[in-house]
Amino acid sequence: MAASSVAVLSLSLTLPPLLLLLLLIAWKRWRRGHSAGHAIVVVLGDVGRSPRMQYHAQSLAKCGFSVTLLGFCNSKPHDELLQSDRIRIVPLTELQRLAVGPHILQYGVKVVFQAVHLLWKLMCCEPAAYIFLQNPPGLPAIAVCWFVACLCGPKLVIDWHNYGYSIMGLVHGPRHWVVLLAKWYEKLFGRLSHLNLCVTSEMREDLAENWGIKAVTVYDKPASFFKETPLDLQHRLFMKLGRTYSALRASSDPLDPATERSAFTERDANSGMVTRLRGRPALLVSSTSWTEDEDFSILLAALEKFEQLILNGESLPSLVCVITGKGPLKEHYSHLIGQKHLQHIQVCTPWLEAEDYPLLLGSADLGVCLHKSSSGLDLPMKVVDMFGCCLPVCAVNFRCLHELVKHEENGLVFDDAEELASQLQMLFSKFPDPAGKLNQFRKNLRESKQLRWDESWKQTVLPLLVDT
Repeated sequence: MAASSVAVLSLSLTLPPLLLLLLLIAWKRWRRGHSAGHAIVVVLGDVGRSPRMQYHAQSLAKCGFSVTLLGFCNSKPHDELLQSDRIRIVPLTELQRLAVGPHILQYGVKVVFQAVHLLWKLMCCEPAAYIFLQNPPGLPAIAVCWFVACLCGPKLVIDWHNYGYSIMGLVHGPRHWVVLLAKWYEKLFGRLSHLNLCVTSEMREDLAENWGIKAVTVYDKPASFFKETPLDLQHRLFMKLGRTYSALRASSDPLDPATERSAFTERDANSGMVTRLRGRPALLVSSTSWTEDEDFSILLAALEKFEQLILNGESLPSLVCVITGKGPLKEHYSHLIGQKHLQHIQVCTPWLEAEDYPLLLGSADLGVCLHKSSSGLDLPMKVVDMFGCCLPVCAVNFRCLHELVKHEENGLVFDDAEELASQLQMLFSKFPDPAGKLNQFRKNLRESKQLRWDESWKQTVLPLLVDT
């Protein structure tokens, strides 16, 4: 027998008993420990791009829990979370797909690895009273967290952001056997949790009617740092980003070389006062994870129509369009953007630091959301953040959007590129117009006095933990 075969056989014989022994040791450690003041938050994704789970961790910490946050550490989380002495981030190892073999085998190997790795990481944590799990992604996390809950006693809390199978259906089709299997798995293990949270009332009703799951709606709310950005901070942000992105730089130099100028603002060299430039472009922002449930060709087509209106002599400003985020389709859309030859519209696609993103939203004139839920039951958190900054929004319509965007009150809803272009024309006509629709929407948002995440969490989630 070849030496390699002997090694593989020896490993296959020794690994299961060794894993069982380690699990037994960890189980005894959990059983001996005191769990009441500890919670585990699990994200089988990038922690830095999972704001809602970051907020859960921070709220738990503020209410006296020590928190272990498990997830991939690809992006930097918010400073407030990093600075908390009650929150410890434990990185999970992200296994990339194998370079060889059928796709189903590659995916299977990844799921098995994630299951074993997550199980071991959970068992190595100090005993906990609760495991908060983001779903999706829930494969294999729901089953693993349920197993640990059965073995060691913590209560499993699933926070339903969407349905994982519906996202898979965008790629494989809704009737693909992998999608149907994922739906069966999600439905089966989702029922085994102690407590379920969800993001919309429509999702709560769907979980009850079609899944037999009783959930509590916990709407996304903006964190306290999402607010309007003071003009001097706007200027600093534009100058900082302008070093990398030409769209944010001044189109002409000031007469005084000591004066700082961006595309939108200017700081006087003598007084230090920051003012907005006369004739400045309008700043339009959008945020995306560059996935199949956001069709950015709608925005690009609307921008082309807006450009044509300017060329036809309409009284409209130039636009700077900033689209932030990371994701699989970013390269595809960046290539499409590069093929456009727009004279009055500039587009850039940065990935911003966590602290710069709220500053950008608080500096913008209009937000655009192209999120179209794969299930039709979740709401775009980016719009919540924009509203926190009193930023009016144009959002593409889908089933439960009305729970967040009130048409003609805090923004506008559109169905296609033609309608979005008309809305841009109406909102930016005579820009900047203090009496215009854009400023009316902003005034409505200021007067709405929105509830922030911490207050909302204490009202909705904390009582559930006390009662369980």
